[in-house]
Amino acid sequence: MTVLPSHEQHETSMERRSEAAGPAPSAAYTTTVGAMYLGFAEDVLKSALAEGLRGRVQLILTSPPFPLNRKKKYGNRLGDEYIEWLAAFAPSFKELLTNSGSIVIEMGNAWEAGEPAMSTLALEALLKFLKVGDLKLCQQFICHNPARLPTPAQWVNVDRIRVKDSYTHLWWMAATTRPKADNRRVLKAYSRSMLKLLRTQKYNAGRRPSEHHIGAKSFLKNNNGAIPSNVLTFTNTLSTDPYLGYCREQGLPLHPARMPGELAAFFIKFLTEAGDLILDPFAGSNTTGAAAEDLQRRWVAIEANDDYLQGSKGRFPAGVSCGPEALL
Repeated sequence: MTVLPSHEQHETSMERRSEAAGPAPSAAYTTTVGAMYLGFAEDVLKSALAEGLRGRVQLILTSPPFPLNRKKKYGNRLGDEYIEWLAAFAPSFKELLTNSGSIVIEMGNAWEAGEPAMSTLALEALLKFLKVGDLKLCQQFICHNPARLPTPAQWVNVDRIRVKDSYTHLWWMAATTRPKADNRRVLKAYSRSMLKLLRTQKYNAGRRPSEHHIGAKSFLKNNNGAIPSNVLTFTNTLSTDPYLGYCREQGLPLHPARMPGELAAFFIKFLTEAGDLILDPFAGSNTTGAAAEDLQRRWVAIEANDDYLQGSKGRFPAGVSCGPEALL
């Protein structure tokens, strides 16, 4: 099995590549609504494939390598190099979007090397990405994983001077302040107290200490669920995940930084509708593609590591093929 080199081993940088679009790559595998491509995102997005996607992508949902201060197997970059690398994608991402399209990027926290201090690298990368792409920051989300292992280990487990870092940020961006979005598609179940209120049709109205004024009928309508907050809680510990079983059977390595499927599904439901096209340019184990498939959205995914790509086939119980990409 061929494994592409990590980003730091790639012979030519993004800045030195030709602006001319190369030939469209062939999909490594396809489903009835999606296609996975093997290659570096910066290469694939300069090919004829990108020309076919231009102006047609409703959502770019991705978790690029995090700006960590040590190397991971999936090829993360460090320091200012990371900031420039990520920002270089902003203009091309924007060109791929529909007029109402969105970009959602998951980004973890970074810590200063050898010091119990957080790095501002992730925030600097976000600000540069927004500026270079001339994008609007629609909203900040936090994904809390209560099952996450205690890190950074030295400061949390050994010196015991910090608490564990158990969340990542997700930054929702768009070219407009009003991209397609509908929170009615991501309502959560009402609490017991809200169900009681709807049943009795009674609650204390009036002015609150926060100076908000609650009307006498403000909460009497049943909207079939509560509007979620921008703090999302998901774990990634399911031992019966078909992806895990497939990788074990095939002798393939598990991707070490998998996005929870429920997290991908949340943004897909919130920001797209059935039939829309979704792109993940740093697909890893292709959580985004699998969630899109389940929700009847078309999808395109790109992954540079062939082992991770091969393992991602396990996310599609109905099977994959190497047929033509009909979704474009």
